Amino acid sequence: MANSKTLHAVIFRIGALICAAPAGIVREILPRLPATRIPGVAEAIEGLVNVRGTLLTVLDGHVLLQQARRAEDEGAIVLVEVGGRRYGLGVGQVLDFLEVPEQSVAERADLPGVDPRLVRAVGLRDDQHFILLDINRLFEPIIGA
Repeated sequence: MANSKTLHAVIFRIGALICAAPAGIVREILPRLPATRIPGVAEAIEGLVNVRGTLLTVLDGHVLLQQARRAEDEGAIVLVEVGGRRYGLGVGQVLDFLEVPEQSVAERADLPGVDPRLVRAVGLRDDQHFILLDINRLFEPIIGA
């Protein structure tokens, strides 16, 4: 972020939180697909979905960020690349693709109810704050370093 003049991000809702992932790691946005649960895995793993013949592990953003699901959210999967592999992040709703000037994004700060280690920065979109997530750290407890 420090070397760029503009932040490109995909904005989505997880529970009551407005979050973002850097556009550079987002490969695709998928509609909510039914996941096949894998016995014995962590609660944060929703399961496997078939995406054009390839099995994709989907992690539940609500569990990872300890957020309750909102009834009005239709659900989506944000396909991201982490550590050279692709994973799905289950979110409540994808809101927008955003380009914001560097000065609209502040370094991470303590946010009530959010582990500050999972936050790369805090930004502003239409007078509403969003959290730029550190996706690597968010996934780390589940997929390893």
